[in-house]
This record gives sequence, C-alpha cells and structure tokens, in this order.
Amino acid sequence: MRSGVLVAVAHGSADPRASATIAELAALARERKPGLDLRTAFLGHAPPSLPQVLGTIEADREVTVLPLLLTAAYHSKADIPRILARTPRTQGPRVSYGATLGPHPLLLDALDRRLAEARTAVVLTAAGSSDPEANATIARMAAQWQARTGWFAVRPAYASAAEPSPAAAVAGLLRNGAPRVVVATYLLAPGLFADRIRHTALSAGAAAVSPALGACAEVADVMLDRFAQAGSTRRTAA
Repeated sequence: MRSGVLVAVAHGSADPRASATIAELAALARERKPGLDLRTAFLGHAPPSLPQVLGTIEADREVTVLPLLLTAAYHSKADIPRILARTPRTQGPRVSYGATLGPHPLLLDALDRRLAEARTAVVLTAAGSSDPEANATIARMAAQWQARTGWFAVRPAYASAAEPSPAAAVAGLLRNGAPRVVVATYLLAPGLFADRIRHTALSAGAAAVSPALGACAEVADVMLDRFAQAGSTRRTAA
C-alpha cells in the first residue's frame, strides 16, 4: 500500500482570487508537511472537480477527502457525500471523509492575525447558511472569542441566508456604545461575499474589515490536523 493522498475540496468561485488563495494554502500545507501528497478540487466555478481529481489517483492509494469549509452545512453534509457516493469504486482508491476545517481554536488565532489593529468590538462575519446548526456554530465561536479576549463585545453576522447582516451588527454595536467596531471576515478566500462584507460594513461605520483568512499558517495547520484526525478515525465515505 502506497502513502495516502489528501484531496482538499473548496467551494470554488468565479473570482480568480479564490482559486489562487486555495493554491497558496495548499502550497503552505505542503511546506509544513514535506512529502504530503495534497491535491485540490472545487465544488463549482473552477477546475478541477472532485470526480476529476479522484479519477487521477491510483487504485492502491488511500484517499482522505477533506472539505475546505469553515462550518458543517449543506455542502459538507450533502453535496460532497453525494459526489462520493456516485464515484465508481470498482478497482478505485479507498476513500475516507474528513471533517470541515471549522470550528477549530486555531481559526480564532488566524482571525486575530487578520485583525492586526487594536480593536474594541468585533463582528465575526461568516458566509451564512440555510442550516441553522452552521449559523449557531458561528454564534458560539463569537461567544468563545469574547470570553477569551474580554473585548467590549463580539457579535456574529452573516453575509447571506441569516441575520443579522454585517451592516446591522456594526450599527447595533455602535448604538450600544462601542467606541470602535471592526469586522473579522470568517471566509476562507476572497470573492463576492468578502467584497460584500467589506463594502456594507464600512458603509455602516466599521473602522476596519479584515481580509479573508486565506493562506495563513493557522489554516494550513488546521488542514493537517483534520487530515490526521481522518486517518485515525477512518471515517469511510458514504
């Protein structure tokens, strides 16, 4: 049996900055774990697709498919398992399925890195989901982050599919007496949502908006941590 393969699956975006960020993140993960056979795929908008990548892997390899997603929602619970279920297994590699990147303590460290300036109140802004459990994860992260730092406040917000919006959260904190509000962008890569968060939050009075997490050391370490966990639990793909 040859060494295992990590296939990291990102959402994908029509914005070329997103796929470039995923490529940078993959390169950083390879630097941090020399010899790692890491390949990237996308659910849409950019090549290659997950089936295309799986089709290039030899039959004697063990494969871990890792969703490069920050919360467990529809894409990780339905889309990727459906793709794996439809992938022919006859004489193909053995595939297991890893956990989403978030939540993970290192991702809060990454947000700290991206919010390099002094701050008082923070709006933790995610993409948002129709899955209430995914949105609740962001709310719990906000509470944990506030407890850890003792800031004036940390409030969750969502760029789509849920409330409050980044602008509403910023305005609410300012009304409640926060002298300064900054927005932490809890997205993996730049694109439409990141641009929307930045524009609407600044228009609502935010003093600063951090960039997407992107290719930073903490995110690469979370990828490798999830890969190790998947290898120890051997969660067989449905």
